Amino acid sequence: MFKSIEASRITISELMLPSHSNFSGKIHGGYILNLMDQIAFACASKHSEAYCVTASVDTVDFLNPIEVGELVTMKASINYVGQTSMVVGIRVESEHIQTGKIKHCNSSYFTMVAKDDNGHKKTVAGIILDQEIEVRRFLKALKRNEMKRKRRDEFDHEDFSHKNYLDDLKNYNVKIVI
Repeated sequence: MFKSIEASRITISELMLPSHSNFSGKIHGGYILNLMDQIAFACASKHSEAYCVTASVDTVDFLNPIEVGELVTMKASINYVGQTSMVVGIRVESEHIQTGKIKHCNSSYFTMVAKDDNGHKKTVAGIILDQEIEVRRFLKALKRNEMKRKRRDEFDHEDFSHKNYLDDLKNYNVKIVI
């Protein structure tokens, strides 16, 4: 079975309140991450028709601060599906209510895994890619997964030794005293 990306696309908007701000008066990044996790869950659950859990979050770059009183809009869509996992792409924008000026604040990718009623991984429907941008997003997700796998293979094995990388640290602001 295959589903269109449009079938699970979700948009949410929320007015940013003073209670969402950090000590510098900007909206707290943790609050935005919480909203992003919620929309990723909703999008993935809608696609998979199952409960979903967050497996990983990739590339969270806060590009522009969000101010109290701005309207934050998040757009989520499925960018990639595997057997039981989905990559949800999320775009975060803020709008100054009085001027209408819109800022791109963040884009991120959440890997979500579908679960059945017993907590086991559940197979998800494939996606139909009917636009060039959807094909690009799918391919980019594939490449991010491939890079993640390579990083894991290089660093997460028993015989990994920091000694193999000490020369790489010469140009960094670090003093090693071991």
